Amino acid sequence: MVILAIILGILPGFAWLFFYLREDLHPEPKGLIAFVFVAGMVVTILAFFAQCFAFKNFFFFKSCDVELDVALRNLHLFSGIILIIILALIEEVVKFGAAYGVVNKKTDFNEPVDAMIYMVVIALGFATVENLAIANKILDHKLLTMGVTTVGDAIKTISIRFIGATLLHALASGTVGYYWAKTIRSFGNKRYLLLGLFLATGLHAFFNYLIIKFDDRIYTLVLLIIVGFLIIGDFEKLKRRSI
Repeated sequence: MVILAIILGILPGFAWLFFYLREDLHPEPKGLIAFVFVAGMVVTILAFFAQCFAFKNFFFFKSCDVELDVALRNLHLFSGIILIIILALIEEVVKFGAAYGVVNKKTDFNEPVDAMIYMVVIALGFATVENLAIANKILDHKLLTMGVTTVGDAIKTISIRFIGATLLHALASGTVGYYWAKTIRSFGNKRYLLLGLFLATGLHAFFNYLIIKFDDRIYTLVLLIIVGFLIIGDFEKLKRRSI
């Protein structure tokens, strides 16, 4: 079952990776793509510790190992919303920082659309680690003693969460990538980048709020479809333009 957990963890990330790489008219070096993907996986550690710090020092939880919906039940509405925003902001800033640190000075980073490509790759690496962690948690040995039906239900639940969360990460980071490209084209005007981080954080936080507030996933699905079309449009805008 460890193998099953690994497969469930990595499949969504690689599926979306192949989809988004098709948007690049001049494919990036496979070695660099792999390095960026791994960088996205590694910085999940940094995001975890930053979020843990926020849990303990800003919201006064004794442990970091607490589900977000449980945490929100112990907070007032305003504090809960702030928590969702802070956690989302941490992840979006960490993902951008990783992409910037890895590719900003690379000679292969020579087209506006590359900013979106590399941000999406970072995000998918990041999401893959989250997926693996969730798979390992759900498909542990205690759950497996409960029977085939339970395992089947668990796989279904994992698949739904992976598809939603993985795509969310890609779309949010793709948004940052689009405004990163606009920042470069405007000779370093940081307002574009800040706008991108603001929009990505808002999307991320709103998605998490909908997941927690409503059991029906139709709301998050509609949100992702709408944003997905916008991101595809952003890809098209940046194609065939040079930095």
